[in-house]
Amino acid sequence: MIDLLLQESISKALNSLYGISTKSQDITLSATKKEFVGDFTLVVFAFVKEIRKPAEIIANEIGNYVIENCSQIKSFNVIKGFLNFVVEPKYWLEFLDTYKSRQTFGCKPIRDEKPVVVEYSSPNTNKPLHLGHIRNNLLGWSVAEILKANGYAVRKVNLVNDRGIHICKSMLAWQLFGNGETPESSGLKGDHLVGKYYVLFDKEYKRQIEALEKEGMNRQEAEKNAPIILSAADMLRKWENKDKEVIELWEKMNGWVYEGFDATYYKLGIDFDKIYYESETYLLGKELVKEGLEKGVFYQREDKSVWCDLTAEGLDEKLLQRSDGTSVYMTQDLGTAYLRHKDFNSDKLLYVVGNEQNYHFDVLKIILKKLGFEWAEHLYHLSYGMVELPQGKMKSREGTVVDADDLVEQMIISAQNQTLEHGKIDDFSEKEAEKLHWMLAMGALKYFILKVDPAKNMLFNPEESIDFNGNTGPFIQYTYARISSILRKAESEKGIIVDHLRLDANNLEINSKELDVLRTLYTYPMVVSQAGESFSPALIANYVYDLAKSFNAFYQDTKILSDENEDIIKMRVCLSAFCGNIIKSAMELLGIKVPQKM
Repeated sequence: MIDLLLQESISKALNSLYGISTKSQDITLSATKKEFVGDFTLVVFAFVKEIRKPAEIIANEIGNYVIENCSQIKSFNVIKGFLNFVVEPKYWLEFLDTYKSRQTFGCKPIRDEKPVVVEYSSPNTNKPLHLGHIRNNLLGWSVAEILKANGYAVRKVNLVNDRGIHICKSMLAWQLFGNGETPESSGLKGDHLVGKYYVLFDKEYKRQIEALEKEGMNRQEAEKNAPIILSAADMLRKWENKDKEVIELWEKMNGWVYEGFDATYYKLGIDFDKIYYESETYLLGKELVKEGLEKGVFYQREDKSVWCDLTAEGLDEKLLQRSDGTSVYMTQDLGTAYLRHKDFNSDKLLYVVGNEQNYHFDVLKIILKKLGFEWAEHLYHLSYGMVELPQGKMKSREGTVVDADDLVEQMIISAQNQTLEHGKIDDFSEKEAEKLHWMLAMGALKYFILKVDPAKNMLFNPEESIDFNGNTGPFIQYTYARISSILRKAESEKGIIVDHLRLDANNLEINSKELDVLRTLYTYPMVVSQAGESFSPALIANYVYDLAKSFNAFYQDTKILSDENEDIIKMRVCLSAFCGNIIKSAMELLGIKVPQKM
């Protein structure tokens, strides 16, 4: 690759001209800004102090050395302390000829080593998946695929929060108000039905709190003593004591939810290698708490509750087990982390969880270290921002969330309306149109969410996401369909099949638009690498948008299939094919499919 050759030549220049020994991989090059002439830029200010010459003189000296010793560099120019190198056009054409048909360009083969475990989704079995869960699932799945593209063995896992006071709330409300209602009798998906009773619990809880306040009890006491919350706490104790009736109800309602989750995951294209359940890991967590108590890592208060003192670490004291012996979130996370390490012996465990849990994962890592688990050093919390709507935040208890299933259906309807409005399915069969609508809907949803840096909060606007213009999934999908059309015409009208072609770089010229596309294609491996290092699908998303824009500028400005020179036509078809391959590859890393026609 030309950037590696250029780094090596610059390293030799520094040693030959100034006696500076620098490894070639430590030479930092960047893409030259579009307003300047060049392909790669070296910033020389870092060498001024050691060399003791003005930056412009250093830049010219290094530039002249490289021109003399690296045949792939055509010329250079200096703008203050910025040294811009121009690559020989012949190199770009050879690059195109080499990689035009390689489906795996930019991706590395999986190395045989310990896996990276990526945990995402982590739903509660008291409500259906909503828009916040969608960001979590899409982010976790995409990060896992990007890590695979960087050569890592990856295991995708899900931890289902299937026990605890919040689960008991739905169960209790169904007992009180359900009258035996089932998914079959109601026509509701199982997760929607259970979520309905979670909302009903909250309404009744608030009603009881207000009634107690009217009787003279302060709000804090009313929240603790409302009959329905006391009953939910009692149900949790019965669950942990394996009460037969409670367990049977729990199994029945969770079964409804799992069927609903599976249907939603299928719609979103989400999968897992292994699913853990809190009900199966919390006991292991309690054993670790007991072990920590015996070692003196934890301590017990008079009410029998167990705590870990983290004040020496600048934090506070953390509850690990309630006074009645029931566990908390931290308990099961200790157990799950231990079990995961035992199952996979992984080098890194990546938790994809919202930024409201930053403190929780700081504590988890510290406590595991206190228990003597050195592998805890490799736990990483991929903290992401919240998703909001134009009308504000979502609240599950109040039933104001945007349901994932409803959102998917809304996106499909929007895709139908958009394609009809733009006349993009006039020659489609009903089945083809249905497949395209789903593809566009998922492309719009996934791209709109994943193009935002994970650390940032985001505002999701369904109407904006489905637009065929601008920084959207459908715009990129339409670009791919356009390329596919070009390739079909090239084969049917010109007999050009890219896989069978060999380009002669000596007899071809390349224009500025073609060069822009090639430069962008060249950077794809670097973007994939950076996305893997930073766990950021946004880098992939914004890259593929830039590539689509670059290709469309080339398309609008160039006669791809009608030039007088047949070799030029073949080169442009190869460029189109290469661009299509990378668009497809990048979109696949985001979980997005691309259509052959629109």
